[in-house]
Amino acid sequence: MKQAVFFCSVILTGSFLIAGSCSQDEQDSPEKLGKASPIVLKSEYRDKTVQDNDFAFDLLKATLRANDKPNVFISPLSVSMALSMTLNGARGETAEEMFRALRLNGYTMDQVNDYNKTLREALLKVDHSTELNIANSIWNKSGFPFIPAFINTNQTFYNAEIRKMNFSDPSTLTTINNWCSDATNGKIPKVLDVIPADAVSYLINAVYFKGIWQAKFEKKNTDNEPFTTEAGSRQTVPMMKQTEEFAYASTANGGYLQLPYGNGAFNMVVLLPQAGKSVSDMLNELNPETWNNLNYRTCKVNLKLPRFKAECSYNMEQTILPSMGMLKAFNPIQANFSGMSDIALFISKVIHKTFVEVNEKGTEAAAVTVVEMELTAFPSEPEEIDFVVDKPFLFLIRENSTGVILFAGKMGEIEE
Repeated sequence: MKQAVFFCSVILTGSFLIAGSCSQDEQDSPEKLGKASPIVLKSEYRDKTVQDNDFAFDLLKATLRANDKPNVFISPLSVSMALSMTLNGARGETAEEMFRALRLNGYTMDQVNDYNKTLREALLKVDHSTELNIANSIWNKSGFPFIPAFINTNQTFYNAEIRKMNFSDPSTLTTINNWCSDATNGKIPKVLDVIPADAVSYLINAVYFKGIWQAKFEKKNTDNEPFTTEAGSRQTVPMMKQTEEFAYASTANGGYLQLPYGNGAFNMVVLLPQAGKSVSDMLNELNPETWNNLNYRTCKVNLKLPRFKAECSYNMEQTILPSMGMLKAFNPIQANFSGMSDIALFISKVIHKTFVEVNEKGTEAAAVTVVEMELTAFPSEPEEIDFVVDKPFLFLIRENSTGVILFAGKMGEIEE
C-alpha cells in the first residue's frame, strides 16, 4: 500500500461503511505496545490476500444487494473460513464453483488449507493487546459415515473441534448454540433455531475481536448531533469527537480514513462519500486495485464519528452466495460432496450472524458462520420390471373401493 508522508487538515463527519477489529483491557497503552510487525506469508501466497480482498468486496456488495435494511455488517473472514472447511469435501463442478466464488483460482486445495492455517495463527499473534478468537468446529450426526481424510484435514489445518452428536436429542441444539456463544464472548448467543431431520453435519466458524483505539475518544466530548439517514430523514445520534493525526486518502468519490487499534496491527477504515456522492459510488470503485493503491498521507483530522451498535443475520444460501457463482453446492441433485461422505449431501443453509459495537474506547465485533449439510433427497424411481403378456392369462374386473369382483375370465387365445 502506498503512503506519502505530508500534512493536511481534514474535517470528517457523518456515516461510514466498514468496521472491524479487536482488543483487550486498557492496561496496555499504545505507547507501551510499540509498532506492530507485519505478517510475513510465503512467497507463493503473495497474491492470496488480494484474492481475499476481492472476495470481501464482492461479498459485501452481494449482501447489500440482497438486503433492503439500512445497516449491513459481515465477516468475510468467517464466511471464507467456514466455506473453505466445507470445500475440502466438495468435488467436481461443485468444487469448481466454490473455488471461483471464494476467489481461490490459481491455488490448490492443499495451498488453500495451508494458507488459512498460516493466516489464522498469524492473526492470533500479531497484537497481544488484541482479544482475538478464531474458532472452528464440526458437529456430525452420530453414526453417519464421514470420510476420515475430510475430518483429519479440518483438524490439522483449521484446528477444528470435532464432535459427534445425537441430532435427535434436544440438548444438541443447546450445545451447539452454547459453543457459538462461548466463542464470541456471548455476543452471538444463538445461531440455530432447530436441527432438521435430514441434517447430518454443521461446519462452524466463529470470530471475536475487541480492540482499543490508539487514539481514544474522550466520553466528555461526545454530544448529541444530527445524522442524515439513507432515506433522507434526520435523527439525533451520540457523536464522538477528537482531533488527531490519522492516515487519510481520497478519491473522486470520497475519503478513506484509518483509525488504528492497539499496536497498529488492526485498524478501522472509514469510507465517507464526498458531497454529491453516495455510498453506492464508493462501492462501485471498491476493488483490490483501488484499495491497494490508495495514496495515504498523515493528516490532522477533526473527527466526528457516531457511536453505534448493530446486530445482523443473513441466510447466504438464498441469494448472496448464488449471486457470486456458487450454485451447485445448494442444489440437492447437482451437489457433489463425495469428499465428505459416500452418501449424497448438499449445503442446505449458510447462516451468518454478526455483532458490532463502536464506542469511545474501541470496537467489539463478532461473527458466526454455520454451514448446514443435509442428506440429498432424490425422488424415488418406480421399480422396473418386465411384464410381457405373450401366453394365456387370467383377468378380473372389480370395483376398487370394495374389491367386489364383477367379472373374471381367462384368455387362452386372442380373438378379435
